[in-house]
Amino acid sequence: MRVGFWSKSEEEDMQTTILPVGHDNGEGRRGVTAAGAISALATADSAELARQCPAAAALLPQLAAALGAQRAVAPSRAFTLEGLNDAERQLIADVLGEGEVSGIVALPDGRVAQIQESVLAGLWRVRVEGEVDARDYVEVGAVPEIVLRAALDFTAPAVALGDAPADAMNVMPVLAEIRERMAAHRPGARSHVINFTLLPMNETDMAHLQQSLGNGPIQLFSRGYGTCRVLATGARHVWSVQFTNAMDTVILDTLEIGDVPEVARAADEDFEDSAERLTEIIEAYF
Repeated sequence: MRVGFWSKSEEEDMQTTILPVGHDNGEGRRGVTAAGAISALATADSAELARQCPAAAALLPQLAAALGAQRAVAPSRAFTLEGLNDAERQLIADVLGEGEVSGIVALPDGRVAQIQESVLAGLWRVRVEGEVDARDYVEVGAVPEIVLRAALDFTAPAVALGDAPADAMNVMPVLAEIRERMAAHRPGARSHVINFTLLPMNETDMAHLQQSLGNGPIQLFSRGYGTCRVLATGARHVWSVQFTNAMDTVILDTLEIGDVPEVARAADEDFEDSAERLTEIIEAYF
């Protein structure tokens, strides 16, 4: 089954682990720049585009206005694509392109939501497949609402410490720290970071940590200045954030206790820049 921008077998359940991460290296992902995403528009006749794609042509100024008004702390705004024809959906896809952040969210009914940030940061494409209640929409926000809901609704509010395993080094004080920070976290507060790159943790520690935190419903991947994996654990507000090099070796391995990590979120300046760029596209081609 093709999910997002990596492959998993039909039989494989979605799994999220802290170490190691078991997914492909993004093979098949297309590197798309803003210029490349709209290159097809350069040779198109604007009047013909507007005639063939009236709904898409009407949607783009709404998206530009929403981007201009959006702030990182504000609720996101969703715009459905359900009423668009194939040509209009393709036009929207050409304008949006593929940005740095992609991901999936596992839903309780077994379906998977696919998420792709566009080349216009803060503007996302979200697709939920299924015979019932399938959805396809674009969303303006720091991160799609479906990610925020899953992070709160499908994770446990506390972590049980349990007994220390034999040969453990630091896992029990780490779990105690995580538990304390989970209870103390408030929305919008600065995330607390535990850096495993500097903290000695043996295999027993990591195995017990993984078992205690469990698997979460969210996998996000950022490919900006390097590759970063942002994986929700089964514990509320606890995220594995790993930076890897070109050989897919983890070079910075952390847990963040807080809101969705900043590396996967759009900031205020992103919305301002994206609104300006989308307005320029509309003026140039429509």
